[in-house]
Amino acid sequence: MLDAKQKSSYKGGMNKLPVATRAQILSMLCEGASMRSASRLTDASINTVSKLLVDAGRFCAGFHDDKVRGVKAKRVQVDEIWSFTGAKQKNVAAMRAPVDGAGDTWTWTAIEADTKLLVGHFVGGRDGECAQWFMDDLASRLATRVQLTSDGHKAYLEAVEGAFGADVDYAMLIKLYGASPESAKGRYSPADCTGIKKQRVEGSPDPKHISTSYVERANLTMRMHNRRFTRLTNAFSKKFENHAHMVAIYAVWYNWIRIHKSLRVTPAMAANISTRLWSWADIVEMMDAAEPAKKRGPYKKQVA
Repeated sequence: MLDAKQKSSYKGGMNKLPVATRAQILSMLCEGASMRSASRLTDASINTVSKLLVDAGRFCAGFHDDKVRGVKAKRVQVDEIWSFTGAKQKNVAAMRAPVDGAGDTWTWTAIEADTKLLVGHFVGGRDGECAQWFMDDLASRLATRVQLTSDGHKAYLEAVEGAFGADVDYAMLIKLYGASPESAKGRYSPADCTGIKKQRVEGSPDPKHISTSYVERANLTMRMHNRRFTRLTNAFSKKFENHAHMVAIYAVWYNWIRIHKSLRVTPAMAANISTRLWSWADIVEMMDAAEPAKKRGPYKKQVA
């Protein structure tokens, strides 16, 4: 908590908040707290928290883009996680005050199966164009030929071909669903998975490793640790840009700060793109150090 003198000192802007306070806010946002609860618990204004979200989101996007390069992966799994901005797609037309990007919002993620590294992420729609953006970005981060597994979403077919060509061992894991007993009652419940089908698409994927289990579990972690992904609440994103900023912040937390339970190190350390455990204080200090260089770009490469 800030005393009266500190509050007065920090009215000038976000950059004057103590490093520890900004680190605490970012940590709370990645541990399932909403922006307003973070505001209340740290005694910072909601505008301050909002500005930190934007500043940290831009910095973390650049940080991830710079650091996650030349990844020596063997098996990569990709998936999409649903959320919405402003209103669900079916309710957008009835919005009193429509916002840009309103409707269904999809976050595409790519996980390396061995190190659990979040190699790439992209926020957008679920169409072929977004699939191509996502796959092009993923291919640019990999240093080796990989075995790639996706679900049966048809947009992947052309996107993978365009990004990797024949230089990939690619397969789809297609899940077969039956109706949920609860769905007939009008209640929210996912459909029951009644079986799977493994389909080779390109190269020679090992059937034993055709799986999307790791990326689906990682997406569950994202949903549980990110308030704006929580279903059946009013904590959804109100701005598309803020949703993308939060995903960028989460990616840095997941890769560099959070120790993975089974690995006992962070995914970045397991993937040999970091030699130490990071903290939010480290990231905030790097944000401050990059501040004078804003005119030259949102992020300048730092020594790991």
